[in-house]
Amino acid sequence: MEIFLQPDTWIALLTLVFLEIVLGIDNIVFISIVSNKLEEKDRPKARNIGLLLAMVFRIGLLFGISWVLQLQNVLVHVDTSWLKAGITGQSLIIIAGGIFLLYKSVSEIHHKLEGDVNGKEVKTSTTVLNAIIQIVMLDLVFSFDSILTAIGLVSFDNPPAGFGYFGGMVIIIIAIVVSIIIMLVFAGPVSKFVNEHPTIQILGLSFLLLIGVMLLAEGSHLAHFEFFGNMVHSIPKGYLYFAIFFSLFVEFLNLKMKKGKKPVQLHNSTILDEKLKDKKLND
Repeated sequence: MEIFLQPDTWIALLTLVFLEIVLGIDNIVFISIVSNKLEEKDRPKARNIGLLLAMVFRIGLLFGISWVLQLQNVLVHVDTSWLKAGITGQSLIIIAGGIFLLYKSVSEIHHKLEGDVNGKEVKTSTTVLNAIIQIVMLDLVFSFDSILTAIGLVSFDNPPAGFGYFGGMVIIIIAIVVSIIIMLVFAGPVSKFVNEHPTIQILGLSFLLLIGVMLLAEGSHLAHFEFFGNMVHSIPKGYLYFAIFFSLFVEFLNLKMKKGKKPVQLHNSTILDEKLKDKKLND
């Protein structure tokens, strides 16, 4: 454990915690939207179970790193006149996650925008088990991304060149646990804020839609898809997260402006006086 006396260890740990939280933001948005369909008393349970399962998946995948790396091996080769690809297990999982996110976000936006004959929002309900299953499915996809990013940032070489296998594993596990604890603390307030503001809900669903497209592009890039000789490239995450945070900033400004404006209230007596004045002028 001498590695924790080195400044590089703490820099790596703080960097990993920050990246784990950033990569988990889309997970929190999805959990908030899914848990919103549950009864009030069941929402914290679904959020906590979802985030704890995310922690279990990430630590489990970390210990099964050899299996994770095997998923990068090509399973099927496709070579036609217009399509070339080398499909891997990792690309299949990420593409499936992207399709699931696209389906979920589009269906949720449809439910939010569709109204009944009275113009009210259509309410859909779900069970705790169904919500947890949806959360687990998405946790699995995000866990791959999280673990592969962490492994790329931490050197498993022996000291002094790296942290060694044991030291690297300890740093990544601590980063995962700390980031999940932070998300557990803020998941409730974030979920409450999202559910209280319909525009934020639509914005969050739009983010999930973008993330679904990003996962499809990333999975296609990992599978080396080529359509008519054109390689499919992944979408840089920095561009996506910048768009998300900028949109949230603009929406917060809109909410601040709406909150600062006081509605103009006209009393019945005032309206009556105005009508009388208009009648006298007309006479």
